[in-house]
This record gives sequence, C-alpha cells and structure tokens, in this order.
Amino acid sequence: MAASKTAPKTAPKAEPYVLVLYYSRQGATATMAQHIARGVELVPGMSARLRTVPAVSANTEQTEDDISAEGPLYCELADLRDCAGLVMGSPTRFGNMAAPLKYFLDQTSSLWLSGAMIDKPAAVFTSSTSLHGGQESTLLTMLLPLLHHGMLIAGLPYSEPGLMSTTSGGTPYGASHWAGGDSKRPVDEVEATLCRALGQRVARLCAGRST
Repeated sequence: MAASKTAPKTAPKAEPYVLVLYYSRQGATATMAQHIARGVELVPGMSARLRTVPAVSANTEQTEDDISAEGPLYCELADLRDCAGLVMGSPTRFGNMAAPLKYFLDQTSSLWLSGAMIDKPAAVFTSSTSLHGGQESTLLTMLLPLLHHGMLIAGLPYSEPGLMSTTSGGTPYGASHWAGGDSKRPVDEVEATLCRALGQRVARLCAGRST
C-alpha cells in the first residue's frame, strides 16, 4: 500500500506592519508616535511596530545599551527592511531632525543599495518648543533621506479639518506638536487627531499595495 503524501505545512504569512520610528527626548514625540500607531491599527490587516533609537554622544557614537531599558525596542535594519511602510518622527533641532535619528539613518546604506525601501509609503512627524520653531523645515528635511530610498511620501491632505482649525501643531507636510517653552504642553486633541489620521493614511496606502 502506497504511503499517503501530505502537503508540507507552510508558515502563516506575517501580518504587514507600519514601522513607527522615532526619537524622543522629553516624551512629546513618543506620545505622538502612540497616536500614529493607533491610527495605523484602525486599518484592517495592518499593525504598527513602535521602535526608537538610542542617544548619541557629541562625537556621534551610540552612548546607550543596545537594548532599550524601557519603552519600545531600538530599531534594527530588519525592522526597516521588512516593513510595509514607515512613519518617522523627531523633535525639532534647529530646523532639522535630532542627531540620534540621523545617525541611525546614516547606517541604512545597505537598504539603499538593495532597493529594499523603494515604493513603500512614508510620512514624518515632529515636535517643537515654539510655534514657529522650525517644524515645517524639520519635516521637509526628514523627507530627503526617504526620497533617496525611493519611498512614496504621504502628507496630510486638507480633507482633514484639523489643518484649518488648529491653533497649535499640524501641517500638510506631516503631523506636528507645539510642546511649549518648558516642553510640558500636552498633545491636544486636534494634534492627536491629525497624528491618528497620518498613521491611518499610511496604513491604507500600504494595504492598497498589498492587494
């Protein structure tokens, strides 16, 4: 009697995820990241993966352990390589992203060479202490390395009513937050809504690519 053959079992396909990658010093950018992750997970079949980066010293060397002592894990290149989309955030530093995030991005040459990020949706977000303290220039300069990676940029469309009514953060280039001079002003409801909308938009674009 011939032995029956059974089809080999295949591993279940991993759920696609949007990588929410950020650096946060005072906590505001981390709060925004959490709102963005909630927006991502409003889209059926999409999950959010929160990751951060360690601080660096003045000579641009990593100064913290390889594993985060608290909060989200530190990002690895594999998190970027395998993501369906990316939402990246940083506090404003003189109109540019913070050094720890730039230091991490400078290590992604292998992904650029392999084209791993091409055609993946991406968006950005930021927080600043003053209302006109460089939010928009920070968002625009954060987009440059993503464009070099061949990613598809998603901003916030003016169909979001918060863009017209906000008296704090929120731009068409990405989500933003006004933290106040002491960095203690909480993320308000309009800012939080725009964060969720940004996460949801990127997730919808990712879901559309996978169908």
